[in-house]
Amino acid sequence: MGKVTAFFKSNIRQYGMVIALLFIMLFFQVLTGGILFKPMNITNLVLQNSYVLILGVGMLLCIVTGNVDLSVGSVVAFVGAVSAVLMIDLKMPVAAGVLLTLLVGLLVGSFHGFFIAFLRIPPFIVTLAGMLIFRGLTMVILKGQTKAPFDKSIQNIAAGFIPGNWHIAGFNGIAIAIGVGMSILFIASQLNNRAKKKKYDFEVLPLSLEIAKIVLIVVAINLLTFNLAAYNGIPIVLILLGLLIFVYTFITQRTIAGRHIYALGGNEKAARLSGVKTQKVMFWVYANMGFLAAIAGLVVAGRLNAATPKAGTNFELDAIAACYIGGASASGGVGTVVGTIVGGLVMGVLNNGMSIMGVSVDWQQTIKGLVLLGAVCFDVYTKSRSSSR
Repeated sequence: MGKVTAFFKSNIRQYGMVIALLFIMLFFQVLTGGILFKPMNITNLVLQNSYVLILGVGMLLCIVTGNVDLSVGSVVAFVGAVSAVLMIDLKMPVAAGVLLTLLVGLLVGSFHGFFIAFLRIPPFIVTLAGMLIFRGLTMVILKGQTKAPFDKSIQNIAAGFIPGNWHIAGFNGIAIAIGVGMSILFIASQLNNRAKKKKYDFEVLPLSLEIAKIVLIVVAINLLTFNLAAYNGIPIVLILLGLLIFVYTFITQRTIAGRHIYALGGNEKAARLSGVKTQKVMFWVYANMGFLAAIAGLVVAGRLNAATPKAGTNFELDAIAACYIGGASASGGVGTVVGTIVGGLVMGVLNNGMSIMGVSVDWQQTIKGLVLLGAVCFDVYTKSRSSSR
């Protein structure tokens, strides 16, 4: 029992928001009369929050360095406008248009990264300027109008589903198969990690707690895929999001580049003295943010089936909130991709649940602000507790 208590105390920042997310979901499931967990609503939750989660993954790296990017909402709109010109006005093939759009996002991020990393201008100022620049350029490109429609393949990125007519007892067979496959892979990876830790005499969870953790996550995976299978199956954007989570989790936890980002955020001077090329790290963090903003821009354009001057408004605030609610530290050096996804889902469930209940937008903003403030206070409290110990 002592080991279990010690484990939760040392990981309270990591698991606190998971517990909060479960509580919020059950809370709204009761208050909405069971609507929250209906298959169609679960699918809508995925589709509606995909852009926040994509932006949150990139924003996490910026926050880990101890900074933020205020321009991502404007970059989403700018990228959408560029893609509309390329694929709607110029009739460019979709594949070429997507590649050029992603390149534009990478160049925008590199533009920010150059001023931040090599000219040493504070990221807050650079990205604030970027927010104004790219919002203005969006208005110039679109001339204040909406451009539509996009090709069906672009729409499918944001609102399409994996095709297939295989059904099991009326449920989408592909979704069920993916859920089972993910469960097997997760169980195998957890057991493999446990075996490796024991081999090198690292501390591991008590077996009962490890099994409980695996069972809960496997149940969550299969509940999600079962609900999706009861509607239209697996959304394509969920596959895209899953790939991004896997890739960036691997980068942040298993690569030298990821360790350098955390070292930079923890103590820039110490990282530089240790041989970390801090300027290059900072440059690529913001270049990467531009690239992910371009992906989010294509998703938003596909979901709206149009490029609009007002697209992306306040998206940067949603992405930043997802990171902080998910356990990232305002002082840098702390945060995980999975935590950011949990934080984004907390915001998404709050939005969805309050909308179903008919709560006004004014009160929704107030409640979300209080949740964000509470998450940051929780971060400060747990950090002070760990420091005092």
